[in-house]
Amino acid sequence: MSRTISISQYLPILRWGRYYDKAKLIDDSMAAVIVAIMLVPQALALALVAGLPPQVGLYASIFGLAIYALFGTSNTLSVGPVAVLSLMTAAALAKLGISDPSQLVAAAMTLAFLSGVFLLLLGLMRLGFMANFLSHPVISAFITASAILIGLSQVQHLLGTTSSGQNIIELLASLGGSMDEINWITVSLGLASIAIIVWCRTGLASLLTKMGLGGRLVTSISRSGPVIVALLTGVLCYVFRLDQQGVQLLGVVPAGLPGLTVPDFSLGLIRDLFWSAVLLSIIGFVESVSVAQTLAAKRREQIELDQELIGLGAANIAVSFSGGFPVCGGFSRSVVNFDAGAATPAAGLMTAVLIACVALMFMPILYWLPKVALASIILVAVYPLLDFSALGKSWQYSKADFVAVSITLFLTLLVGVEIGIASGVLASILMHLYKTSQPHVAVIGRVAGTEHFRNVERHDVETFDNILSIRIDESLYFANTRFLEELIFSLMAKKPKLEHVILMCTAVNAVDMSALQTLEKINRTLSEIGIKLHLSEVKGPIMDKLIKTTLFANLSGSNYLSHNLAVEDLKDHELPLSGL
Repeated sequence: MSRTISISQYLPILRWGRYYDKAKLIDDSMAAVIVAIMLVPQALALALVAGLPPQVGLYASIFGLAIYALFGTSNTLSVGPVAVLSLMTAAALAKLGISDPSQLVAAAMTLAFLSGVFLLLLGLMRLGFMANFLSHPVISAFITASAILIGLSQVQHLLGTTSSGQNIIELLASLGGSMDEINWITVSLGLASIAIIVWCRTGLASLLTKMGLGGRLVTSISRSGPVIVALLTGVLCYVFRLDQQGVQLLGVVPAGLPGLTVPDFSLGLIRDLFWSAVLLSIIGFVESVSVAQTLAAKRREQIELDQELIGLGAANIAVSFSGGFPVCGGFSRSVVNFDAGAATPAAGLMTAVLIACVALMFMPILYWLPKVALASIILVAVYPLLDFSALGKSWQYSKADFVAVSITLFLTLLVGVEIGIASGVLASILMHLYKTSQPHVAVIGRVAGTEHFRNVERHDVETFDNILSIRIDESLYFANTRFLEELIFSLMAKKPKLEHVILMCTAVNAVDMSALQTLEKINRTLSEIGIKLHLSEVKGPIMDKLIKTTLFANLSGSNYLSHNLAVEDLKDHELPLSGL
């Protein structure tokens, strides 16, 4: 029995599969059709964003969806190529200086493998909580900057020109130098394609709703804008031979499914791609979890962070052996999957089957698909990712967060995606260390007639000449203990009748070795001048550790269950003072 439970823990399909029924099959089938309609042109376009042949996007979608359905815990997360990871893949491959398409695909497979192994190891080590280490403002700034770069990279297809570059300066300079190559037929197709996709999502959806059509049918039709654009532009290119008038076509796309291919495990390539794979993994996991948790909450469902790491890791490893590139859960596809009524991860498996059918039977007709149509699909898809509000909100709320957001946004734009996100993460960590190195520490007094203690600078409270009450509003660790030590001694100098220092530890959730040694030093120093150190309201887990230390053995004062008990026990029988 324990063996079965252990297997189902890592294979969630064994849990939800036993309750699968006809109703869920119908729901999953409808959702699969809708998502497949949306995903096929999007996958082709995202492969081009990554600098890879278009069919690679389909391969990544097929195996990413299929394997995640076995190992994932979200009923609605749709795994496959996403815009941000495609851009990061392009940036990682650009560093290699490879131009041969087959070598680029091989390198992308290695990148997917490394990313998958990293995610899998994190999941097996139960490190899903690491998703909390990236601040939302930093991720938002990175995604916004990435959306701008993705949009600029697609402008060349919208104009019918050529451009290149990994940052906004290179892209703008390249686009500026190719303005004399603009093909106005391409521009017209692009603008019309964007208008059709946008109208399908807004105007058509509203029109269908007024006509009394059901919610799922409206969702299906309104999300079919990319397919409508692909069909219309493809027919126009074929009928009018627009390729002879300068319109760039997708060209020959090999039909069939990929065979089993082993990634390139050469040490040099692994070394060159290792850190790129780590960044890809982190960003992909955070984006996937954010989407999965949001959608799960709407249905009062739960996802398991550690198992999500395993599911995404397994999906990327599978993709790496099937000619694909890194994948994760996509926001737009997952929302469509959710709205379409997907009941279980089986919807993703069915979507994979449908995309595989396209790869087997419909590839030849993709020859006439113009690249401008795919560029239009990407431009519409990345527009919702633009969010500059994080700059304004962080400026008003936290200047430290504003610094991290600004660094991430501007370095991603000006230098590149890898430097941008790495700098943002580093800035977040440094800002956190800076803020916690100067924790909020308040001198407190008692509100008259109560047992409540408040900051003397904010409230009219009682204080006593012989007592210094300090409330520490942060865990104590190596970066902030010197600040606490200096503060206590500076405050002590202002109270000539001081006999007792009481540290109120309500908000202290951890005390590391450096902090412990500092507290011991403070205790010794105060004892030498006849002042006793006391603690109050120490939390149980902290007490369990401190009680075994020399700090407690040599504590000059006492440890009190409540701060009020400490004050009542230690105060003089004089009238309390107002303030300090």
